[in-house]
Order: sequence, then structure tokens, then C-alpha cells
Amino acid sequence: MLELVQSLNDIIWSPALIYLCLGAGIFFSIITRFVQLRHFREMWRLLLSGKSSEQGISSFQALAVSLSGRVGTGNIAGVAAAIGFGGPGAVFWMWVVAFFGAATAYIESTNAQIYKEEHDGLYRGGPAYYIEKALGQKWYAWLFALATVIACGILLPTVQSNSIGNAVEMAFGQGTMIDTALGQISSAKIYTASAIVVLLGFIIFGGVKRIANFTQIVVPFMALAYIIIAFVVIGLNIDRLPAVFMLIVGDAFSPMAGVGAAIGWGVKRGVYSNEAGQGTGPHAAAAAEVAHPAQQGLVQTFSVYIDTLFVCSATAFIILITDSYNVHAAGESFIIKNVAGDIAANSPAYTQIAVESVLTGVGKPFIALALFFFAFTTILAYYFIAENNVAYIKRTFNIPALTFILKVVIMAATFYGTVKAADIAWGLGDVGVGMMAWLNIVGILIIFFVAKPAVTALRDYERQQKEGVTDFTFDPEKLGIKNADFWKDKK
Repeated sequence: MLELVQSLNDIIWSPALIYLCLGAGIFFSIITRFVQLRHFREMWRLLLSGKSSEQGISSFQALAVSLSGRVGTGNIAGVAAAIGFGGPGAVFWMWVVAFFGAATAYIESTNAQIYKEEHDGLYRGGPAYYIEKALGQKWYAWLFALATVIACGILLPTVQSNSIGNAVEMAFGQGTMIDTALGQISSAKIYTASAIVVLLGFIIFGGVKRIANFTQIVVPFMALAYIIIAFVVIGLNIDRLPAVFMLIVGDAFSPMAGVGAAIGWGVKRGVYSNEAGQGTGPHAAAAAEVAHPAQQGLVQTFSVYIDTLFVCSATAFIILITDSYNVHAAGESFIIKNVAGDIAANSPAYTQIAVESVLTGVGKPFIALALFFFAFTTILAYYFIAENNVAYIKRTFNIPALTFILKVVIMAATFYGTVKAADIAWGLGDVGVGMMAWLNIVGILIIFFVAKPAVTALRDYERQQKEGVTDFTFDPEKLGIKNADFWKDKK
């Protein structure tokens, strides 16, 4: 099974996808005249000014839902894996893909707002919707919807829950080993998996509003707490910070793990973490209540910065400043070996060891707790995304039981991921991310050349800004944007 998953990843995550992610980010940055820099102040204003409605959530809630998807295992275990397999230089490439990916996030999220729909009193949208409406290619939209339901409903939740199980086991011990149909499993993982599934079921059966209300409280609180702990660890080792920064930049272009490995792992884990171009963020963006589509595009752009430049960087500096990492070479050998060789890089262990080395008795349980909230809210985001695509499928095949089946399946996948091996979980997660990234990035590039809706919306928003407008409006027909039925009807 592991060999099959690795073979699939070798195909999906070939250099072509690496270059596609970076290339799309650079292209959209140039086309939007670096929207991620020019409108930084506007992002802050919009983030704090939005309001919810009966049909939609506020801009801040949409940011929290999308951040709950972005800020997860990738920020703790994913950064460790990037360093462990790509060397410290992989962190530099995570920064690069985040900076350019912020423009991609603007494009995909604005597209989602432009082409959103209202179903059962809720706003729905995402790549499947904008691919169908902007390109008229329903088969391609269906392909994305099916791939996303499989990825977010089955594959990706296993990665998040697996990291929770590993972190709890490392922090509190295995307990007794129990024989099950899935093999021998520690009681710690079984109890953890059961608790996660019960809490998950309570929230997802409560609907989208309950997910938004939960994430808007938990995500900012845990992200802030995590960054504060990171500042403490860095502050106590501040004399090493310049050397660590130079190590990251210098190794990005050195042969320590091969420049290709640093770029590959940096981009792979960068895309996995900040999700720019992956096609997950647009689902939350479409659910927001805004006056103009470009507004939520700008808010979602800011979420990429929070994820990678703040949370991922915090993890990287914690690990590197305390030398709590190995760099793997081919086979069983190591280029750098600072900790025990049997510690998995695809786990939160490096981060736990790093914090524990400075804050004895605090590191392991704190990271386990942080990872629980980060990963759990990410599973909630995955459900939200999968449900949006099930709603898209139900437009054609209105089978009410599909949503219930999705809830049961994601709960089962979460339980399975908690108790099974990390390598398979991460491998399956990479397959899911890769499938979605290929379909979405190709889709938004084609949409740009066919219709340019997101760039047209940005120019319209900037025009209204210059005119001093306080109540922004969006008229798709006047702008030559077709099939934006929600905004047409609203006008």
C-alpha cells in the first residue's frame, strides 16, 4: 500500500506541479500588479468590517474557516517534514510559494465569490462552480467536485487526525496495547480517536454556522498562543537567530539536500500548508457576505500570510534554533543528525522536542494540545469543503442521503487516521492535495485567458476606491462577466 501511494505521489508531485504552483503564483502576481502588497492595508480594514447575514458568514468568519483549513498539521508536522527531507533551505521556498501564492489565493477566492450560488438558504461556491460557469465545462467541474469529496472527505482528514494521535501518544505515553481488527493499537490512540469523532460529529451535524462559530473562536486563540510560545523559545535563544536565518537562506541554494529537494519539499509542504492554488480556500470565500467579490479575495490573500509567514515560520525557527531535527539522505542515511534517527520527520516530534528542550515539561503536552486544535479545526474545514462539493453534485442528483453519508465517512476516516501509520496518512494526503492542485490551477489559468473575471473585479473595486465610494457595488453585466447569476439577481 505504501509503495502504491508513493508511486502515485511521484507522478502527481512531479517537477511539473512544483513549477506550475510557483509559475501560477508569479504570473498572477504580475497580472494583478502584486495585489498582495498593494492592498495590504485594505485587507486589514475588510477583515474587521464585514458582517454576516442569514445566508452568509462574515468576512472574518470566512477567514477563520479558511484558516482552520490552512493552519493545521502542515504548520507543525509539515514544516518538520520539509526540513527533515529538504533541509533548512526548504523553509525559504515555503516563504517564496506563500508570497507568490497569495496572488493565486486572491484569484481563486474572487472567482468563488463572483460565481457563488444560494442553496437551501446558504451561499455555496468553489472551483466546481466557477469552472462550470466561467468555462462552461461541466465535466471538468464534476471531476474537481469528485476529486475534492474524495480528498477532503477521506484522504486529508487521516493526515490531521494521525498527527493528533502521534502527538498525544508522545506527550502522555501509549498506555496498554489492544488487539483490534486494524492490528495492535495503543489505548491512548483509541481514546483519542473516539474523543475526536464524538466532538466532530457534534459540530458537523450542527451545520455550517456552527462550524463558523467554533472556528472563529478557536483558530485565532490557538494561533496566537502558539506564536507566543514560539517567541519565548526564540527569545531564550535569540543569539542564534541571525545564524538560523542565514542557514535557511544559504541552504536554499546549496546542495545539502539538493537544491531540487529543498525546492520540491518547500513547495509541496508550502502548498499543503497555505493551500494557495489548491482550491480549498475558495469554498469558505464563497460563503462570505460581502458587497463586492474582490473584498473577500483580498481577505483570503491575507490568510496565506498568517499561515506561512507567521505560523509556519514560528515552527521552523523553533526547530532550527534548538537543533531539534535531522536531514534525511537517500535510504537510511542522514546528512544532519541532531536527534534520534528513528524519530519520524512526518510527525510533530521535532517541534515537541524543540519546545521541550527549552520549556521542560511544557513542550510535549502544549504541542499536543495546539496540534489537536489546529488539526481538528482543519478536519472541520475539510468537511465544509467536501459538503460544498456534495451540494454541487446534488444539483444534478438530488439524493438527500449524500450529505449524511459524507458525515459518516469523514468520521470513519478521522478515526482510521488517528490509529494508523504516519507515512501512509501523509502519502494519501499528498495524493489528495496534488489532485486538487492540478485541477484547480489549470482551471483558474484557463478562466483567466477566457474571461479574466477576478482581474476585472479587482480593477472595478480599485476604480470605486479612487472615486471614494463607501457603499461598493458589483455589476457583472456592465463588466462583461457572464453567468454571475447571484450578483445579477442581487443588482
